[in-house]
Amino acid sequence: MKKNWHEYLWIAELLYLVLGLSNILFAWLGMLFFAIPLLVAVFSGSKAYCNRYCGRGQLLGHLGGKLKLSRNAPPPRFLRSRWFRYGFLTFFMAMFGLMLFSTYQVFTGAPLRETVTILWMFKLPWQWVAVGMVSPWIAQFAFGFFGVMLTSTVLGLVTMVLFRPRSWCVYCPMGTMTQGICSLKQGKECDGCGRTGKEDCGTA
Repeated sequence: MKKNWHEYLWIAELLYLVLGLSNILFAWLGMLFFAIPLLVAVFSGSKAYCNRYCGRGQLLGHLGGKLKLSRNAPPPRFLRSRWFRYGFLTFFMAMFGLMLFSTYQVFTGAPLRETVTILWMFKLPWQWVAVGMVSPWIAQFAFGFFGVMLTSTVLGLVTMVLFRPRSWCVYCPMGTMTQGICSLKQGKECDGCGRTGKEDCGTA
């Protein structure tokens, strides 16, 4: 069967990670992964992005499903609970806020911190290039944002290995936000973990 173009979006996710590791300024492209899902939810009132266009979900599906890197075990019930999903969203947005504050500090004269931190504590141990060509605050945002993206990728890979391939989608902050938008527009939330499709929330 001929595949649709959106079934290859996992390549874009993989390419983003490779480009960011080679030149930190490519981290800014990740803002598309933030903006597009929210815009789709606002204008369509659906989770079409999560169900069809999410490159990360596709990548986890390929690694866990086709390459058999997943235990394929059902994710624990607490991951699907509302308190955990919205609690994790709150924590994630707090970390995002701290990243923006660091960017503001550099904008107002603080020194640039040329490090990428994953899981909010581990610094990647290599030197970065091509940051002198832009304003320091632009580079600082890139360092912080790429750390956020890498952290969520690592969490996705861990839950992929331990549970079903796309178990990350159960508690993905973007999925939780788009679900909230859809719930407001439709006046209701879908059953189960708050997603419109079973496969994308790791329950299939």
